[in-house]
Amino acid sequence: MNRILDRFIATIVRKGNLTLTFADGTRRTYGGGTGKPVHIRFNTSKAEWLVVYNPEYYLGECYGDGGLDIVEGDMYDLLETVFTGNPDGEFEYKPWMKLFAKIRYAFRFFKEYNFAQRSRKNVQHHYDLTGALYDLFLDGDRQYSCAYFETPDTDLEEAQLAKKRHIAAKMVMNRPGLSVLDIGCGWGGMALYLARNLGAKVKGVTLSDEQLAIARKRAEDGGLKDDVRFDLQDYRHVEEKFDRIVSVGMFEHVGRPFYDTYFKKSAQLLKKDGVMLMHTIGRTDVPSTTNPFIEKYIFPGGYMPALSEVMPAIERSGLKITDIEILRLHYAETLKAWRKRFMARREEAKALYDEKFCRIWEFYLASSESAFRWQNLVIFQFQLAHDQEAVPLTRDYIQSSENCLRQTEQKQQAGSVRFPHEAAE
Repeated sequence: MNRILDRFIATIVRKGNLTLTFADGTRRTYGGGTGKPVHIRFNTSKAEWLVVYNPEYYLGECYGDGGLDIVEGDMYDLLETVFTGNPDGEFEYKPWMKLFAKIRYAFRFFKEYNFAQRSRKNVQHHYDLTGALYDLFLDGDRQYSCAYFETPDTDLEEAQLAKKRHIAAKMVMNRPGLSVLDIGCGWGGMALYLARNLGAKVKGVTLSDEQLAIARKRAEDGGLKDDVRFDLQDYRHVEEKFDRIVSVGMFEHVGRPFYDTYFKKSAQLLKKDGVMLMHTIGRTDVPSTTNPFIEKYIFPGGYMPALSEVMPAIERSGLKITDIEILRLHYAETLKAWRKRFMARREEAKALYDEKFCRIWEFYLASSESAFRWQNLVIFQFQLAHDQEAVPLTRDYIQSSENCLRQTEQKQQAGSVRFPHEAAE
């Protein structure tokens, strides 16, 4: 039995029902035996040492490589036991873990120095995976960002529609024909929503070939190719000016060395009476670094900023902050839905890739959900403008706009909406 690992687990799991089988066959139980049982088995002594050495990285990697298995429960159950296994509800970081964090922080800018070519490579690493994978767990519109759960009973499809509606309302789309730039447009869902329901003229930019092809096909199939244009383009190379700018789930890929570039470019592209809405993952505590497992396997070059890191860059850009909203557990619920869908179709994912891929993605989804549910991650929505009078003085307009959009969505489904710019068609 690895006695160091034994003591380590004993200090971080003081309540719960965790059984651990060591590589030599020894079995120990931690947490007092109350709650949902979870049983993990180490298959090699190397995996034992790696996990105690750097659990933030090696727990996921050893699970992916088969160095450990979950015999009872699943990865989410294990992480729940770890993060709620102390009386204070917090994971206890050991001195050597704090040292690793300081080293990673010292080299953070090298990891996040996302110049144009590197940004494209990072995006391709994740978003150019086969579209069939994302069909396994995303909603029908392929929204790959935090949904907006208006009620506890809201399902994923409804919540993703509510997210688009909520963002559109904050963009103050007060007339048809407004020009919109969608930075990091994904598979096109937000851009198509704005064109279809608000008569906007949208340019969406992405660095993913896979996303670009699908977004363009969706625009053509939906009869919106004259209203929505999708380009394979870095936001830094856009030159037009726009009435509105929207960016959903893209800022996490910018990298701290380019925050000033991002906001100054946005200020340049936004018309003087325009409005920008940026939706991004952020952290509620001090600046830190990206989880090393997520950085290597899922989002290379990515980082979720603290509010204190974003505000100075906005201030230096000349843009004014007209509204900030923090969505707390919405992403935890989104990831819960994604994880359940992925696990229900795990064999299909395995057929697309392999067992290691499935284990890595199971860990990615479970650990991400735990970060939003028990740790320090939230969603920030920033509303920005050059002119502080570009948006209404009270927030009542948001609910009013959402109510109008609900009616428009229903009419769209019935095929009875026509915008003025469509009259000649």
